[in-house]
Amino acid sequence: MCGIVGYIGHREAYPIVVKGLQRLEYRGYDSAGVAIFDGEKINLAKTKGKVEDLKKKAESTISLKGSLGIGHTRWATHGVPNDINSHPHYSNSGDLVIIHNGIIENYESVKKELTKRGYTFESDTDTEVLINLIEEVQKTEGVKLGQAVQIALNEVVGAYAIAVFDKKKPDEIVVAKLGSPLAIGVGDNEFFIASDASPFIEFTNNAVYLEDEEMAIIRLGKEIKLRKIKNDAVAYPNILELKMNLEEIEKGGYDHFMLKEIYEQPRAILDTYRGRLRASQGLIKMAGIDQNLEKFMNANRIIIVACGTSWHAGLVAEYIFEDLARIPVEVEYASEFRYRNPVITDKDILIAISQSGETADTLAAIKLAKEKGAFVFGVCNVVGSSIARETDAGAYTHAGPEIGVASTKAFTTQITVLTLLALKLAKEKGVFSESRFHEFLTELETIPAKVEKVLQSNALIEIIADVYKDSTNCLYLGRGYNFPVALEGALKLKEISYIHAEGYPAAEMKHGPIALIDDQMPVFVIATKKGHYEKVVSNIQEIKSRKGKIIAIVTEGDTQVTELADHVVEVPETLESLSPLLNTIPLQLLSYHIAVMRGCNVDQPRNLAKSVTVE
Repeated sequence: MCGIVGYIGHREAYPIVVKGLQRLEYRGYDSAGVAIFDGEKINLAKTKGKVEDLKKKAESTISLKGSLGIGHTRWATHGVPNDINSHPHYSNSGDLVIIHNGIIENYESVKKELTKRGYTFESDTDTEVLINLIEEVQKTEGVKLGQAVQIALNEVVGAYAIAVFDKKKPDEIVVAKLGSPLAIGVGDNEFFIASDASPFIEFTNNAVYLEDEEMAIIRLGKEIKLRKIKNDAVAYPNILELKMNLEEIEKGGYDHFMLKEIYEQPRAILDTYRGRLRASQGLIKMAGIDQNLEKFMNANRIIIVACGTSWHAGLVAEYIFEDLARIPVEVEYASEFRYRNPVITDKDILIAISQSGETADTLAAIKLAKEKGAFVFGVCNVVGSSIARETDAGAYTHAGPEIGVASTKAFTTQITVLTLLALKLAKEKGVFSESRFHEFLTELETIPAKVEKVLQSNALIEIIADVYKDSTNCLYLGRGYNFPVALEGALKLKEISYIHAEGYPAAEMKHGPIALIDDQMPVFVIATKKGHYEKVVSNIQEIKSRKGKIIAIVTEGDTQVTELADHVVEVPETLESLSPLLNTIPLQLLSYHIAVMRGCNVDQPRNLAKSVTVE
């Protein structure tokens, strides 16, 4: 999600910055820009589109001379993808320039205050608000740039990685980090700044990685000055020697993008509800719902259309909407929806789910629903995508780019968005008491930390994977909210390991699949305590009596299933409706490790594409 590149030293900055942006294209983005200082003037070029579009624009419109420069690839959050909203952004005086990854949550209140003080804004971004706040601090407090950045960052709420420079101080760049990654390459009287080390690996193998709530003042001829943002305490840079190649660095040190993305889920879930969920105030704010609340309140039913993993997220949402908000829901494969002459009215709401926002079958379903007069709401991960444009309203997940073909963090962030939507409607319809609503909001805020805890079981899951890596068939069972998780677990195994696997509601096992169970059949059972626990225990006993191998996902401290199962993976306790966010993690890791052990191409499994843009 977004890419930052910067350079200060003795070389020409532009070629380094642009090449660095190209190295970061894997991160996903919708626009790009550069700012190069030639000693007198800041030369800025930015555009919607790709880095190649930026190169054409910059090389035909601005001077490229100068040894100080910053560049950015933007993945839109605040403001649509266009030239104006692209980074870098000037302050009102034109002296300060910034690039920024992340989200400033309280930008609206800061913007109102700055407007009262005479500031004007060209873009819709939170970033332009931040650079003008820094300038205002600089003016009113009479401080240097570094201190102005520090004071300003203590006044904002959110996540950021930023790089700022002042044309009056051409030998200095100030950078800071909270949440989004930022690395500083240390050369011979030159410094490089980037979201990861790939843009500067060819120039230096020495790097400093900023920790959260740290800032650095980078000045030519001097050592990096590192300070804690909150209390101004001095920090000491730990210069690491890089030994990885470019491909490995792009994966953040992980062997595969899929594994990296599995481990990104705590942050992705947090980023998805950040700014929307305000548990302390008992609020959920979602513009796409707030502006169309009457349509949702008066809807006769919700139809969810999606494909693949997104369809499984829709199945989870069916349980959530019907259980919490008491709204009838139907979940349809988008690929089948328009071909069966469905009954759709203007009292229906269609929710279309897609990671890429470009899924052809889902787009076709959207068009059909709109023709029939239904209100269409989109849930996708890519700003400005076709689904984002075609729908009447929607909500973005904030998973960041998902490069691995097998979706992981897309699934959990889609469930997060849909949970927020269901909870908001439940509150508006009066289904929930204030205390129950607060309980859900508070528990949802704990999910990222609980996912982190589940990830600590990775070593155990790898051992289990080694036992079953040569299996030819597997069965996945779950009940209630976790039946779709069983489907998703089976899909992951099929996609990347090429082992045949099927997901079923646990109660359906005896209506056919039980005939397959023998001592060679691994059965993965989601058996956490909330929900239909005793019924699932009975299903496990049926498997055990037929000598099936039982691998169970259980709640921490469970003893009953643990005594029956061959292997167990524990997850923290949570509300039943939120349990899919935890229970899917071990199944993702299990599929990943089995695929690796079988020598499969984990990130690019055969015959599959990340975004299916044809029927």
